Amino acid sequence: MRVFLLAALAAVPLTTLPPAVPAFAADAPTQTLRIALREDADMLDPTLARTYVGRIVFAGLCDKLFDIDAKLNIVPQLATGYQWTDSKTLVIKLRDGVTFQDGEKMDAEAVKYSLLRHLNMPGSSRRAEIAGMESIDVIDPLTVRITLKAPNAPFLAALTDRAGMIVSPKAAEAEGKDFALHPVCAGPYKFTERVSQDRIVLDRFPGYWDAAHQHFARVIYQPIVDSSVRLANLRAGAIDLSEQIVPSDVDAVKQDPKLQLVMSPGLGYNSINFNLANGTRADTPLGRDPRVRKAFELSVDRQALVQVVYNGMYDPTAQAVPPASPFYAPGVLPPQRDVAQAKKLLAEAGVKTPVVVHLMLSNQPDIQQLGVVIQSMAAEAGFDVKLDTMEFATSLSAADRGDFQAYVIGWSGRSDPDGNLYSFLHSGGPLNYAHYASKEVDNWLEQARAATDVAARQALYAKVSAQVETDLPIMYLYLPKNIVGMSAKLSGFQPVPDGMIRLTGLKMAP
Repeated sequence: MRVFLLAALAAVPLTTLPPAVPAFAADAPTQTLRIALREDADMLDPTLARTYVGRIVFAGLCDKLFDIDAKLNIVPQLATGYQWTDSKTLVIKLRDGVTFQDGEKMDAEAVKYSLLRHLNMPGSSRRAEIAGMESIDVIDPLTVRITLKAPNAPFLAALTDRAGMIVSPKAAEAEGKDFALHPVCAGPYKFTERVSQDRIVLDRFPGYWDAAHQHFARVIYQPIVDSSVRLANLRAGAIDLSEQIVPSDVDAVKQDPKLQLVMSPGLGYNSINFNLANGTRADTPLGRDPRVRKAFELSVDRQALVQVVYNGMYDPTAQAVPPASPFYAPGVLPPQRDVAQAKKLLAEAGVKTPVVVHLMLSNQPDIQQLGVVIQSMAAEAGFDVKLDTMEFATSLSAADRGDFQAYVIGWSGRSDPDGNLYSFLHSGGPLNYAHYASKEVDNWLEQARAATDVAARQALYAKVSAQVETDLPIMYLYLPKNIVGMSAKLSGFQPVPDGMIRLTGLKMAP
């Protein structure tokens, strides 16, 4: 029956299975877990990687010094604890007996190597996250001391994500620029193979420090861009878990007795980045004049957008910080759609209408629909929106080189607001696709990093959010939720606001 069911799904991109799962001890797990991703991950190097789905793969591949729990508390992972000996000195104690997947010891020297790699490697996407680090010293094999240039409130939180992932120095040195092709970390599952746009395969690492709570022999991550195809695979049993269920498919999952749905608040946002100074394609009315960007914003009804595309399940926003955060700015709200005012601003800017705007967006069906709705709304105010569709990783490369005018892109979010703001808005931020530069915003972001008082940080981030809503290098659209669909046979799934699929404790009934 299963063979017939899968064969009937002509649109489902079923793959040729990898070689048989390696043999383990008699009492070791034998099951394979198949996870569908909304797109393919970028490079599997925690220093260079940028994609959300890549972080999901890293959750099985690379442990971090610290993690976060469901309430956003920072909890130990490769570390066992930490102490601030003064406002600029952080001492971290490490877990004893941990080995990398190549058999090498995970110790203080490896932590020092990895953090310096994150900080200094050309092209590092982690540099801005830990730029406040001045030095790191090995005190003993299980203790490191990090000295900061100045007090840095979000520094510890940065170590709960890729900046806190520790790689094998031996493997990193041996592989060099090809490390992403054969990554070696200290996580529960080791890298086996990758076929681009098809699968990433990890196999259980028996030497993992918490191996007793890993219940699969193999984990296969399969990129399936089309949400309807992901759902068809899930309902057919071809995959066991889909890391994203779009709102229009929620009822179908709820009504299927073979499936279960887990919905939880997220930390991220979706947005449109405008090219202000990133190469020649910034030389447009949209890039040169904030009045044109404001007119574009006023042409879009965010509430109607999320109602049409996401069944009203997402919340419109005009800032990068979610309302659940103590650093949310309640005075910065999405403006009501005002086509008349948008036309007035375009007239004041002296631009000829229709204003052509090339909107770059990924090939996911919901993002495509979002683009079509924006295109229709903006047309009423005098914009001619052209949709430039491409695969997500390709769009990232285009954004880096400034080959865009406007770019729809989401961010999965971080527990500290610095992680949602600094890299995108600071003039030196690695994810500042717009090449936005504001001395005031730079100063406020830097002051917020140095402030240890919550009220002081709240005031600074409120200034940032207000200024960004005025300058509009980024037009924030909505706050998505984490919606995961999975087989009813799975148990032990722990939803955390960052949306990662943590494999520890996850089990599947026969």
